[in-house]
Amino acid sequence: MLQVLSSAWALLLGMGLLMVGNGLQGTLLGVRGQIEGFSTFQMSYVMSAYFIGFLGGSRLTPDLIRRVGHVRVFAALASFISAVMILYPVFTYPEAWWLGRVIIGFCFSGVYVTAESWLNNAADNDNRGKALSLYMIVQMVGIVSAQAVLLIGDPSGYETFVIASVLISISFAPILLSISPTPAFETAKPMSLRQIFMISPLGCVGMFLLGGVFSSQFGMTAVYGAEVGLSLPQISGFVALFYMGALLFQYPLGWLSDRMDRRRLIFLVALGGGTGSMFGMLFGDEYYVLLVSAFVIGGLSNPLYSLLIAHTNDFLEYDDMAAASGRLVFISGLGAIAGPLITGWLMGTETFGPSGLFLFMAMLLFSLAAYAAYRATQRATVPIEDTGPMAPMYPSATPVAVEFAQEIAIEAGLEEQENENSPA
Repeated sequence: MLQVLSSAWALLLGMGLLMVGNGLQGTLLGVRGQIEGFSTFQMSYVMSAYFIGFLGGSRLTPDLIRRVGHVRVFAALASFISAVMILYPVFTYPEAWWLGRVIIGFCFSGVYVTAESWLNNAADNDNRGKALSLYMIVQMVGIVSAQAVLLIGDPSGYETFVIASVLISISFAPILLSISPTPAFETAKPMSLRQIFMISPLGCVGMFLLGGVFSSQFGMTAVYGAEVGLSLPQISGFVALFYMGALLFQYPLGWLSDRMDRRRLIFLVALGGGTGSMFGMLFGDEYYVLLVSAFVIGGLSNPLYSLLIAHTNDFLEYDDMAAASGRLVFISGLGAIAGPLITGWLMGTETFGPSGLFLFMAMLLFSLAAYAAYRATQRATVPIEDTGPMAPMYPSATPVAVEFAQEIAIEAGLEEQENENSPA
């Protein structure tokens, strides 16, 4: 781990600052939208716009990198992010915020693609897994830290938006001043959606449902807090608990994943996440119940992303893993675009009100649990000794990060095969 820190500290520091800015803008807009009098549905399509841009950025950034290089792409996209942060409080209209969120989603996706390709290039076979783990930890810590930064300024003014913009601008320096040139950018040619569905129906359906769960957490939790009248410190704590749970549950569930039937674990984890969502819906009047519910939902739903990828890998040849990863991320992105829109509609109804947030997440997670149970009856269990390791991954990952994780799984599998074939 120290070797990874010494070689990639600047990149990790810069990405940490970027994640603080990203986590801050999502929560801040949810609070500021309520102050500006935006309806729940207006906020839902504003929040959905981020994932439209993110999906587009993950597909188009590789072409930009091939044309002008990593450094120019990173600097240009990060500059756009900083500019949009400043413009949010200037143009307080839903349509302007929608456009800003599309731009920011596109740019953040492109920045992630660039940084992840740098990190992958800097890592070697001995520390690749540690590098990815550290990168994911930095992402989660950045988002959690953002919720504390939210309390520094007044969300009805300009200060917090300026802070977010400054953090983004500062993040350029350690990355651009220390990064070394990288080789030509390459991505695997993805397989068709039909092919990946035939290989792993649970992986595809699960990623679509999970995309909706994650985007509702990332986009609508602050909107929920503002709608039910939570104070700014309470909203900050509520949002932070989702990501603290994600950070703490990832590795214990990964350990279990390598020691039991993954479909059974997916069923149990999704069932637990859905139950936590129902508690939030039924007993959300108590703030501490909200905190526990957020911790359970975030802690159980986010690791499902890694579990579903690892489950899909169990039915793939090594040569196909990278190709499949791009399609799985795309499927998750489609679900993420729909998530805030449906959540906003439910939250705007008289029947459910703000608790529609928890209802929607519960519906998706219970559906995932039911489908995992069904799939367990349709295909024989893969023996534990024939499964590959689960690499840590969060739903905010781009195709580059997922391919990064796939390389780790492939290397671990090949090493295991060599150990089995070598003479005692």
